[in-house]
Amino acid sequence: MYLNYSPIIIYTVLAIILVVAPLIIQSLISPRSNKGGEKLTSYECGEVPEGNAWVKFNVRFYVIALSFIIFDVEVMFMVPWAVVFQELGFHAFVDLFIFITILLVGYAYVWVKGDLDWVKMKMKYAHGRYEELSIKEEN
Repeated sequence: MYLNYSPIIIYTVLAIILVVAPLIIQSLISPRSNKGGEKLTSYECGEVPEGNAWVKFNVRFYVIALSFIIFDVEVMFMVPWAVVFQELGFHAFVDLFIFITILLVGYAYVWVKGDLDWVKMKMKYAHGRYEELSIKEEN
């Protein structure tokens, strides 16, 4: 009865060994001295690092990246549809038309909201180097 579980036990032991073995090898061959100074600086592709490593990025980078991923995945859904379009008939055409309409509404929403503009001309809460782009309140 326990022979049925032998592949699971073997894979579990192998997985544990593959996780623990590199950690043990690394601790054995790593240098024990000279772990300060230049060794603790962050690696910047051969360049001298400037400033703090915890720089806050503008949220526009993430919004544009997420928009790209969303629209890219949606286009990927159209490929299987195009392969079997003739077999599915008019119903598939209507389904894809609704799908593309929803996709275009989302695209229009992102465009109107201004998230596709790389450089926004005015910002509501501009601080730091974006201070000159802030919307001035008139009293």
